[in-house]
Parts: sequence; structure tokens; C-alpha cells
Amino acid sequence: MGTWQRLLLFRGASLRGCGGAYVPLGGSRVLVLGRQFSGAESETLKQRRTQIMSRGLPKQKPIDGVKQVIVVASGKGGVGKSTTAVNLALALSANDSSKAVGLLDVDVYGPSIPKMMNLKGDPELSQSNLMRPLLNYGIACMSMGFLVEETAPIVWRGLMVMSAIEKLLRQVLGLVQNMSVFQCPKCKHKTHIFGADGARRLARTLDLDILGDIPLHLNIREASDTGQPIVFSQPESDEAKAYLRIATEVVRRLPPPPE
Repeated sequence: MGTWQRLLLFRGASLRGCGGAYVPLGGSRVLVLGRQFSGAESETLKQRRTQIMSRGLPKQKPIDGVKQVIVVASGKGGVGKSTTAVNLALALSANDSSKAVGLLDVDVYGPSIPKMMNLKGDPELSQSNLMRPLLNYGIACMSMGFLVEETAPIVWRGLMVMSAIEKLLRQVLGLVQNMSVFQCPKCKHKTHIFGADGARRLARTLDLDILGDIPLHLNIREASDTGQPIVFSQPESDEAKAYLRIATEVVRRLPPPPE
């Protein structure tokens, strides 16, 4: 199976609060309490925050059978994390068919991986009472969307969500500039609807690499909505090749798998 036997791709989650005032965080909203703190209380909070931050990241636990974990996440919602995660998983598999690739959707509020991967049904349980992922296009998938009705509300307590997300923290390999440019299908004029090179400026600030650019193209959206991701349905298209190039850059930056 090579240097990394199985690669698990995570699709980032969003957090949201309820009641009170909200501020944007990670594409959703977080509850802000209106209480004002005294100077002593404020200093105590600062000390407590420093103490918590000094502990570092939660200890990473190995996942049986998984050699590498890649997280697809962003600082806000609606920027194409699911679409990127799906096509990146397919691109990784296409670039090296000897490697097994899995896709875990950790969006607990609006999971869309089942639709994009054209998957429905209830996961079966193994003898050890673990859920077996559903499989399509050669990618093993697990999502909250398999466990609830499509229109059913999902309510998770804040600590449950935080616990789940803390377990997914991994090294940042680089940035992907999604929906980077729109090209008119008639005149071929290119327009940077969301601005040009924003990801590159951020990458310089954070001292990170740019893994690639994904154009804003109708084909990507239509392919995702029909459950036939563009890397699978139109592998020779320029849009699919963009994902394939990013997959190559991701693999090139992966740290050696643990022995």
C-alpha cells in the first residue's frame, strides 16, 4: 500500500450558539454573553486563558488503519469546503489508485457529503459495534447525514461539538483559494468576483503555502448537485485538473506516516 496505507479526509464543521448576541466565527455564530467583568475578574480570565492555551493541542490519538489525516476547513461558511473535500478525495484516489481514501463529513449541522457523493442509507454495524462507511466512486464516506432524515434538525450541545472538533486538529499543509476567478462562458473574460490573490496575501501573513486555485465555474456546482463530482464525471476538464494539481501538492507536503 506504499508509505501511507489509507488517507482520511475531514470536511470542516461549523459552530453555532443559541440565544443572546452573536458574533461570526468559522462561518457560523457564537453566543456572546453581555456581562461586564471587573478589573480583577478580567485579569483572572486572562490568566485562565493563558493557562489553557499553554497546554497546547489535544493529544492526537491514532485511527486504526489510517496513516494520514487531511482536514479541509475555513474561517467561514459557504465557501465550498464540502465541494473541495469531495473533489480532493477523488483527486487523491485518481492520482494514486493504490491508496485507499476515506471521507469523513464533520459538519454536524448541515451535512452535504451524502448528496455530493450520491449516497443514501443507514451504515451497517461491525461486530465491534462500529459503523461501516458507505462507499461510492471508490471513496469510503461517513457523515451525520446518514444518521438523520435530510430535513430533520440536528441539536448538539456545545461541548459535544467542541470535543469532536478538538480531535480533528492536525498540521496545516497550506491554503486553497476556492472560487478564485469567474470566466464568462461566452466571451471568456475573467473576473475576480471575490477579489484577486486574497489567499496569497493571507498565506504570506501566516507563512503558509498556496496549494492551488479552484475557479468559480457552473460545471463544479452542477456536478456536485447531481451527486457526480467533477473529478469523477469530467476528469479531463480544466476544473477537475485544478483539483488533481492540488491533490499532488497535498501529498507532496504530507509528513511521514507514523510507524
